[in-house]
Parts: sequence; structure tokens; C-alpha cells
Amino acid sequence: MSQMPIFKRENISSGTPWEPLAGYSRAVHVGPFVYVSGTTATDGEGKIIGLGDPEAQAFKTLQNIESALKKVGAQLTDVVRTRIYITNIENADVICRVHGRFFRDIRPACTLVVVKGLIVPEMLVEIECDAVIHSGQ
Repeated sequence: MSQMPIFKRENISSGTPWEPLAGYSRAVHVGPFVYVSGTTATDGEGKIIGLGDPEAQAFKTLQNIESALKKVGAQLTDVVRTRIYITNIENADVICRVHGRFFRDIRPACTLVVVKGLIVPEMLVEIECDAVIHSGQ
């Protein structure tokens, strides 16, 4: 009888002040799986990038996700699912087009949800993703 592999857990931090305050990690890497938390358009100090601009916020958010993935040796091509949370349905088209620029050929499963608000009112979009690091198979 074969045993299930034991996977080491690696918590990844982006260094923002929210992570220790709220008790979460930017990403968690377990075995071949990477789970990236809801990510917004913030810089390393937690300052919002692209105030009032959903396109700029979506772009920065996806750059932040890409950075988190790279910290564990993953890349956008490993992403199998994204979830997009937006605060205004009128921003859906522009945000989805930015998502398409990053994932056009990758085409992960994706969900788009309109929410009443995010943790900071100036945030227009939050995106999370799941990835599976492929071993070349």
C-alpha cells in the first residue's frame, strides 16, 4: 500500500501591513498547489495604486499576483482558476479586458462577482487565484 505524500507548507508574504494584522498570507504553497489570497492594487506599504481607475487597479492587482506566484517558482501559466470581485458592474468590461491581457492564452476557470464593497472603499477590484505548478507533464 502506498502512502500519501507529505507536502511541506510555505506561507508567502508580500510585506503589506494587512497580512499580520488580519492573520493571512499573500499566498500559500503546498505541494504543487499555490493559493493566492484576494489581491488588490496596492504597493508594498499598502498604498492604493490607480485611485478611481479600474483598468490601472486591475493591472496592478494582476502584477501583484504574478509577483506572489514567482516567489514560489510558479508563473501565470500555472494558474487554473481566478476569482474577480468588483464593486461596480460598469467596470466589468475594462477589468475583464485586463484579465484577458494576462490570461488570454492560459484561459483559467474564472468567476466574476459584483460586491457591495471591498475592505477600503477606494479599491475597485480584488482578484484571487489558484495555481498548480506543473512538472512538465
